[in-house]
Amino acid sequence: MASHYEAPIRKPLVTGDKSYHDVTVDIARPVEGKANRLWWIVFSISLVAFLWGLGSMIYTVSVGIGTWGLNKTIGWAWDITNFVWWVGIGHAGTLISAVLLLFRQKWRMAVNRSAEAMTIFSVVQAGLFPIIHMGRPWLAYWVMPIPNQFGSLWVNFNSPLLWDVFAISTYLSVSLVFWWTGLLPDFAMLRDRAVKPFQKKIYSLVSFGWSGRAKDWQRFEEVSLVLAGLATPLVLSVHTIVSFDFATSVIPGWHTTIFPPYFVAGAIFSGFAMVNTLLIIMRKVCNFEDYITIQHIELMNIVIMITGSIVGCAYITELFVAWYSGVEYEQYAFLNRATGPYAWAYWLMMGCNVFSPQFMWFKKLRRSIMFSFIISLVVNVGMWFERFVIIVTSLHRDYLPSSWTMFSPTFVDIGIYIGTIGFFFVLFLLYARTFPVIAQAEVKSILKSSGEKYKKLRDNDPNH
Repeated sequence: MASHYEAPIRKPLVTGDKSYHDVTVDIARPVEGKANRLWWIVFSISLVAFLWGLGSMIYTVSVGIGTWGLNKTIGWAWDITNFVWWVGIGHAGTLISAVLLLFRQKWRMAVNRSAEAMTIFSVVQAGLFPIIHMGRPWLAYWVMPIPNQFGSLWVNFNSPLLWDVFAISTYLSVSLVFWWTGLLPDFAMLRDRAVKPFQKKIYSLVSFGWSGRAKDWQRFEEVSLVLAGLATPLVLSVHTIVSFDFATSVIPGWHTTIFPPYFVAGAIFSGFAMVNTLLIIMRKVCNFEDYITIQHIELMNIVIMITGSIVGCAYITELFVAWYSGVEYEQYAFLNRATGPYAWAYWLMMGCNVFSPQFMWFKKLRRSIMFSFIISLVVNVGMWFERFVIIVTSLHRDYLPSSWTMFSPTFVDIGIYIGTIGFFFVLFLLYARTFPVIAQAEVKSILKSSGEKYKKLRDNDPNH
């Protein structure tokens, strides 16, 4: 007789006949062993991209923002597009961890650690853009509400860009605490396995004296729940505030009430796509096929499909409201998006974000690793173009035809963008070599109910 607690149709989340010790060994291997050739190749490419970006940033700060392709009409372009794109990618981590923890979803166990790390690294990239964009980054502390002696003036709290500073710093700090808390049992495991004294010392410092007593676990559970409760509203609020950058202005094409929910859905959409991209690479490079199974990828694809459809609904709503409002400027803004000089970007966005996720309705396609990987890349390209379309096409046609203009990025714009992608992968690859990539304690906690070995034992047990 099958288990009383679980429908027999549930497939195991941990494949291969894994015992508790096997889990420890598998998860510690990428950290304790030597990096393989593939890791070094990817790391070198990322490092070169990062250094190129760093050079572009230094050039921008020393010469001025004039090195970018901005002009009088389009004062926001490539940099703010990248900023919103990176913040969006950072959304999946906290969502996977916090929201799925509150809903007691077991499948998050294998993917949450990478997703949280990805959140932190992408929020770091996002934070770079407003700082470079200031033109005088050494005065960045002025955005903080500090007394007048330190800065020459109080900041303008009516500015949505300032709300961004608070949203992002809060999001980063909560995500960091959440991630680190989850890492404690894993650091302790590495500390106990470490052979070199230096490694042992480092891991015992970062594990905060974790001993694995029942009291430790009890506090761990409590703190995780409290942090998940704090982080869940943050998932919604951070991107809502990013959308206010646009929605609180009076520019046609921006001044839209659908923006907050639509930006949140879009952020989760692009975030999950990025998690998929990283996990498919990770499971190959680190040999984690038994932990990050086809089933995990399939569940992620279902979320991508749903959020992609929500984004599609938002696009249609925007078009409908522009038509229904009777405001000719608003109507023109959307007509211009679809038929004007940037129509290619608009249709690329529509194809990537609305059309491509619909393939995930087919079970065979959403369970195919290669196809999932391609779609995850396509979605991230589409989401970048979505931000580009919202920002550039709304600005490049002003009320006065004399100020109509086109935007094209310079090599510095492109360099900074590629640099942040390089920086992101440098951080992620270093993380994969120093931190356990999968939460071993959590995977062990579901072995009894979702591991292949134990499921077989249980199903064959006549007394069950």
